[in-house]
Amino acid sequence: MENLLLRAPSTLTSTLPPTFQIQNSFFAVGFTTPTTFLRNRTESTSHLCCRTKYSPSKAFPTKQELFLLQQKVQEDDEEIDDDSSFLSLSMKPDRNLGLLDDYETEELGYDCDPNHKSGYVALLGKPNVGKSTLANQMVGQKLSIVTDKPQTTRHRVLCICSGSDYQMVLYDTPGVLQEQRHKLDSMMMQNVRSATVNADCVLVLVDACKAPEKIDEVLEEAIGGHKEKPPTLLIMNKKDLIKPGEVAKKLEWYTKFTDVDEVIPVSAKYGHGVEDVKNWILSKLPNGPAYFPKDIVSEHPERFFVAEIVREKIFLQYRNEIPYVCQVNVISYKARPNAKDFIQVEILVERNSQKIIIIGKEGKTLKLLATAARLDVEDFLQKKVFLEIKVKIKENWRQDEGFLKHSGYGGQIGIV
Repeated sequence: MENLLLRAPSTLTSTLPPTFQIQNSFFAVGFTTPTTFLRNRTESTSHLCCRTKYSPSKAFPTKQELFLLQQKVQEDDEEIDDDSSFLSLSMKPDRNLGLLDDYETEELGYDCDPNHKSGYVALLGKPNVGKSTLANQMVGQKLSIVTDKPQTTRHRVLCICSGSDYQMVLYDTPGVLQEQRHKLDSMMMQNVRSATVNADCVLVLVDACKAPEKIDEVLEEAIGGHKEKPPTLLIMNKKDLIKPGEVAKKLEWYTKFTDVDEVIPVSAKYGHGVEDVKNWILSKLPNGPAYFPKDIVSEHPERFFVAEIVREKIFLQYRNEIPYVCQVNVISYKARPNAKDFIQVEILVERNSQKIIIIGKEGKTLKLLATAARLDVEDFLQKKVFLEIKVKIKENWRQDEGFLKHSGYGGQIGIV
């Protein structure tokens, strides 16, 4: 079966119909663009560089020292098993790497506040309770994709919420599943567990519209193996959809029958109660410097969010099994100074019948998807782009552990 390639039409350059091409089937995942920290939307969208400390050596190394250094590098390469193009989401960065010296502090106008708070926060809960909506609300912009379908979030999305005297690093995790049918499901649940390893506190979200239920299953899945239980807040989300009297009754029930430190009702959609959640988190975070520069909102590269936007449009446009059998990869992202940035995306499905549904009659369905995705990508990146989408088949990709790890489900993100 040949592949249909569709370029998203742009109203900015041409009124010509979208270009269709027939290409031979092949599978490729490429990482060609450098890592960028994602700036806050109020900042410039230009790429950021990681700051590192450099101390010049006092003397040239000897041959013996060079030999030992080479040996150490080889051992490290073997240890990480060729994963140098990936960044772990399971390890906290060294705070000292984020510290500024006196000169940098003066130049940037930063204050060294001994009461500054920083730490990691894990967002947990069953599918479709509003974890991503809450994370977006706390950060102040949309990072995690949101739909009305369960299990929209697959990756552990790192969101950075910073203020003058604090920095919260939020882990928006996939919904906790009762039944794990594929290797993909089990790896997503592993990401939920690993998100809490370094968490200074844990937020468990429940749907206030549903009958109260114990959260033992969620806590056991996420922090059951921990020696010490971190401070835990239960958040009753969607309080705007029920009457105040019901909110009070359910608040009393959760306070009485769940093993949490506090219960706070919120409406993540409208931001009601979000400040209360922030204040609770700040009361639990330790004092310390920021882990990341204050003007970035995520450590994920831009290409990650491009793929997530395309996947969100798939969830919104297609029904039944289709959104769950699609994997989206950005295989090329080329910044062009004198033209629109070129982004090439592939959508992987498991069967030819699914591919036919994605493309639609005469490619019209795929055209709608590509156009909707391009508009959101341009809004997110604050620049015009040329988006090209391919649909391909990779049988049983949800059971392929090697592929899943390469696609970021192993708790790592591609950085090159």
